[in-house]
Amino acid sequence: MTEPSSSPLTGATPADAPAPDARVDPAAEVGAALSTAGLLAPAFPGRHLGAVLPAVAAAIGARGVRGSADARGRLGLPGARRACVVLVDGLGRNNLSERAGHAPFLRSLLQGSPALRSGFPSTTAASIASFGTGTPPGRHGLVGYSVRVPATGALANMVSWNDGVDPHAWQREPTVFEQLGDAGIPVTSVGPARFAGSGLTEAALRGARYVGAESLPDRVDAAASELAGTSLVYLYWGDLDKAGHHHGWGSSQWGDELSAVDSELARLARSLPRGTSLYVTADHGMVDVDPARRWDVAATPALADGVVVVAGEPRALHLHVTQPGEDVGPDEVAVRARGVAARWRETLGPAAVVVTGADAIAAGWFGDVAAHVRPLIGDVVVAMAGRATVVDSRTQSPGSLELVGVHGSLTPHEVVVPFLAVHA
Repeated sequence: MTEPSSSPLTGATPADAPAPDARVDPAAEVGAALSTAGLLAPAFPGRHLGAVLPAVAAAIGARGVRGSADARGRLGLPGARRACVVLVDGLGRNNLSERAGHAPFLRSLLQGSPALRSGFPSTTAASIASFGTGTPPGRHGLVGYSVRVPATGALANMVSWNDGVDPHAWQREPTVFEQLGDAGIPVTSVGPARFAGSGLTEAALRGARYVGAESLPDRVDAAASELAGTSLVYLYWGDLDKAGHHHGWGSSQWGDELSAVDSELARLARSLPRGTSLYVTADHGMVDVDPARRWDVAATPALADGVVVVAGEPRALHLHVTQPGEDVGPDEVAVRARGVAARWRETLGPAAVVVTGADAIAAGWFGDVAAHVRPLIGDVVVAMAGRATVVDSRTQSPGSLELVGVHGSLTPHEVVVPFLAVHA
């Protein structure tokens, strides 16, 4: 967005502009910028994805899970003997509503159900970690698809975890599954066998007994079987997100996958033991991008100028302006960040909301931010609007540059997720 030169969001500091520390309310200015761009602020600690597991824990009578009673009140969950929570990767509430003809079962649950927000960035690693820990990204530290490692400046992938990063050292919050285990409540996690012990599982979902199953019918069968003797079962399905990435959420392939998900979840609902609650939610939604609204940092000097590392993803970017170990004071970092933000805002115009990391934190984009997480957040943070993207062909694979459906930003299609319930 192009702002008046006197606005602190531009990063400009004309002689008659107020000093940065004299600003009235930077969070309000960021909120106004989001509203103008059609973006939604994260809902920490309201009806947020991170409330789901604590609320369910309270509903089945578990004690000792942080914030569980408050979360249950926010989501309004009835009591139950046991529960099954299904997370369908990429099933945004708006996406579901607009393609509801493919999902008669889920459509029957949609009306009157609460809408949740997945937070910023609206991406799998960040959302799964918030879901699994009940905390915002500012606490768990999975603040993007890729995150700069402060000590080295390298980019760590928060989904594949193939960079030698220890997930237990990186993500320090106790998971809800760990807290349930400490309370003597058994938990089973059902997903693909390759995810057992994976970096993301260990970071966000550690503490459950893992049951590997590949196809969705096999996962539904496994979940139904586990509910006979387990208080909480978690089931993950990721193929809807894959269909959206490769073909777009408006495609026939996405519709076909949604139909398959709908059919199997209807079968799961029919299989529930009496006294069981089934909840269906998602980590994020999706938008189909416009290739004509794509910028490449590597080919755009105004975007590359002053930026040392581009982290995050094409819809939600973290820009770092210092080298690891560089002896730079906070005032100089702030000056560099404001300069980069101004250039990005001038280049991208209404295609993005560009703010300093300090202002994004003040505006609550990451919730409460722990000291060890602060260096992971960019000196400049970018949330894309509409169907626009910013890529960096120097660090991203050719395949990732050509994805049709993407997510990460704060449009309603990306950040609003369903919370659907069946009570047997």
